[in-house]
Amino acid sequence: MNKKIILRRGKEESLLRFHPWIFSGAIHHTEADEPLSEGDLVEVLSSSGHFLAIGHWQIGSIAVRVLTFKRQPIDQTFWQKRLAAALDVRRAIGVCGREDNDTFRLVHGEGDNLPGLIVDIYGSVAVMQAHSVGMHVCRMEIAEALRAVMGEHLKAIYYKSETTLPFKAQLEQENGFLWGQSADNVARENGLRFHIDWLKGQKTGFFVDQRDNRSLVEQYAQGRKVLNMFCYTGGFSVYAMRGGAKLVHSVDSSAKAIELVNANVELNFPGDTRHKAFAEDAFKFMDEMPGSTADSQSSESYDLIILDPPAFAKHKDALRNALRGYTKLNAKAFEMIQPGGILFTFSCSQAVNKDQFRMAVFTAAAMAKRKVRILHQLHQPADHPINIYHPEGEYLKGLVLYVE
Repeated sequence: MNKKIILRRGKEESLLRFHPWIFSGAIHHTEADEPLSEGDLVEVLSSSGHFLAIGHWQIGSIAVRVLTFKRQPIDQTFWQKRLAAALDVRRAIGVCGREDNDTFRLVHGEGDNLPGLIVDIYGSVAVMQAHSVGMHVCRMEIAEALRAVMGEHLKAIYYKSETTLPFKAQLEQENGFLWGQSADNVARENGLRFHIDWLKGQKTGFFVDQRDNRSLVEQYAQGRKVLNMFCYTGGFSVYAMRGGAKLVHSVDSSAKAIELVNANVELNFPGDTRHKAFAEDAFKFMDEMPGSTADSQSSESYDLIILDPPAFAKHKDALRNALRGYTKLNAKAFEMIQPGGILFTFSCSQAVNKDQFRMAVFTAAAMAKRKVRILHQLHQPADHPINIYHPEGEYLKGLVLYVE
């Protein structure tokens, strides 16, 4: 390896604490036989020339994503060992190798010491997503390692990185199968079946990170009238129906998502009339509901509401507006929900921390003048692990609230 990055004096401290990012401002200069190209493997050295790490170089504020803190080749053996270690974790936590569950996240970026890489498993199909040019460059090697690690359980690998690769890289990547083919897009989660839209759906086709929280909704659903806002493909709705909900209303602005919701409900509860879906803007739908259920007992009032919006803030510059959005959304839910109701409310914005989100929800409760108790504090599941040296990996936060 002849491409080296030399850090400024004192800028190696975060690497000595095993943080996997190197910011552009920490770099003093580069040493290479030819100019660096985005996605290149680079050796990172301290100002005094001591080896620190090897990683993928990229353009932007995060200049290097660290693959290893050891001097070792990044080859097929490396990829297989990392993927095998990730699979061992999923076996240990019990999300794979079960007849009732073949949906899980195998690789969660920095949480699995593979920054810039996501791999979700849906039955016999792996959906791979690159968030860095370096992982994109290595996609075929990673696919080969994935086949070796997963063995006969894997029938196809679909690459879905059109919208996640840095746009400045101008890679013009198209989604498609790297290996194999599969038309079977139905996967199983905790005994329920879901159509996975890995071709055109959000993320890798399904929100794997809400599995445990969906199970919790199921526990609270018995006899309740449920409103699932930003429902996407209806995961929470299907679990609520299995939990014995009296009725379930699913709302999403995307007509395509509503089609998938209805298909998933029909897949699990054919002919069940408890469910109804609405292709409508969330705020418009909530504004058209009765203003305060404290003095309204309409047949459509809800006593279990799920708020799982898309990220209101994808970077810190949008934080203030995001917090206003969370406050407005939750205030409307507090106004709508029946006394004795349960509110599940989430933020998947990495730029919003737990305290900021909680303050937005508390402000909303005060605005609506409702008494509220915290029943659960929620987070991402164990197959979305957080590298202890990379606290930024904790992105999903949620509260389950009892509203008097």
